[in-house]
Formats: sequence, C-alpha cells, structure tokens
Amino acid sequence: MDEMKIVVTRTELTEKSTIGNLTIDGKFFCYTLEDKVRDVKIAKVTAIPAGTYKVSQTLSNRFGIVMPLLKDVPNFEGVRIHSGNKHEDTEGCILVGYTKSADFIGDSRKAFKDLMARIKGVENITIEIK
Repeated sequence: MDEMKIVVTRTELTEKSTIGNLTIDGKFFCYTLEDKVRDVKIAKVTAIPAGTYKVSQTLSNRFGIVMPLLKDVPNFEGVRIHSGNKHEDTEGCILVGYTKSADFIGDSRKAFKDLMARIKGVENITIEIK
C-alpha cells in the first residue's frame, strides 16, 4: 500500500485533555489523547489546530526511534504520534492507546507498536484532525 488516510475525530474535550477516535482508511484503530484545545496557543499544553497534514516517518532525536511526524502544522514544530497515557505525557503531540477513561488512555505502547507496523513502508500518509 502506498497511500493511507488517518483521521482523528475529537470526541471528549475537558479542561485537561482531548480524547478522540483514530481511524485508518475509514476503520477504527485506537483512541487518541491530546492536550486541551485552546483558541490561543500556549506552548507545550495546546492541541494542534484541526486540519489535514502530511505525515512522514523520521528518526526522533528525543525518543531515538522512527516515529510519525506531522508536517507544516501552523505555529508548532516536531508534532509526533507516540505512546503516552495522559496530558502530561504530551507537549502538543498525539498519543495513541487501546483503552480510555477520563483524561487517560491505556495500552499505549502496544497501540503505538501496532500503528508503526501498519504504516511501515507507506509513502503517502495524511492525517485529518477534526
């Protein structure tokens, strides 16, 4: 497969975090957790703007592994998809997990590993945040 569309639909917006559903080519894959959606960006505690972004797979200097990187996000740099459970685990990135509860997603490492297996070798990936 050389093309893939990922969609994150934000479903639960709280004072701490934003939880959503992630689909791959129209099929549910996992839950997401992001920082709080804000009208004005506050560094490291604000979810990225809704929109469609290209995704590349590059080596993260911070994590030391290949990870998805969202390109050309307005007013943000280094936005990745990675594992984590709560809003303290992200600085504007998208966390993935298989279970969810209030301001928390679980089984995150497995969800991230499975996501990386799904996108491996895919050249043209887009992600829509809505």
